[in-house]
Amino acid sequence: MRRAFVISLLLAVVGGYGFAQIGGTASSRGQNLRDCIDGFETCNRSLLTSAQASQLADLQHEQNLWVCLTGIGECAHSTLTAGESKEVATLEQRRNVLACETTIGTCDQSLLTPAEAGEVARIQAEQNRLNCQTGLNSCDYSLLTPSEALEVKHLGRERNLLGCQTGPDPCDTSSLTPSEAHDIAQLNYQRNLLACKTGSGYCDQSQLSPADEKDVALAERQQNALACEAEDITCDRSARSVAQAHQNDGPVFQSKGRAHP
Repeated sequence: MRRAFVISLLLAVVGGYGFAQIGGTASSRGQNLRDCIDGFETCNRSLLTSAQASQLADLQHEQNLWVCLTGIGECAHSTLTAGESKEVATLEQRRNVLACETTIGTCDQSLLTPAEAGEVARIQAEQNRLNCQTGLNSCDYSLLTPSEALEVKHLGRERNLLGCQTGPDPCDTSSLTPSEAHDIAQLNYQRNLLACKTGSGYCDQSQLSPADEKDVALAERQQNALACEAEDITCDRSARSVAQAHQNDGPVFQSKGRAHP
């Protein structure tokens, strides 16, 4: 609000001044003042009136103070008053502590007080423990206490077991117990058989037994028959004809002169 007022005042001064000048000179002075307000290198301060120079100096001082207080941009500390320097130093210290505690921004640990350094170290150790517990690559095992390392190892085994049980996640079978490995093998066999029978996902036919292969072939014929009945583009009519022929060519048994398929 203050900046807008100062700018309006400066432009009003230029407007009033312009009426008393020759058109070209007034225009050039007005452009020069705008250049000075915007901080352009084309600003010629010698063309400013004493009032304009004073108001512009106030505006630039407040702009710099805003930069120093917010930390957005380069702060010219040399132009600050003693009171402003103290206030800015306090905020810069707080911003540095925040950056160290949150790892957001640039942290200069040399600027921390002993109490602040202790708190930052505690937060970093806690963050590292959580990284290790959740399996993040940023985990530094050397910073864990013996009890924490034991807990992290236990959680790692649990995550691996869940990964093996759910299929898609990475699974380290070498860390499984014999009982767990047997259960996982059964789950993998069941998932593979269902994939082969339904056509969903990857089917490893080398894992199928002869009985499984018959079940898969029957499932494929049934799915193809449904596709043909629905007149779906996936219908393989040649395969359906072969399946119908197999059904009609079953063994014939004689009983009291009647044939039963």
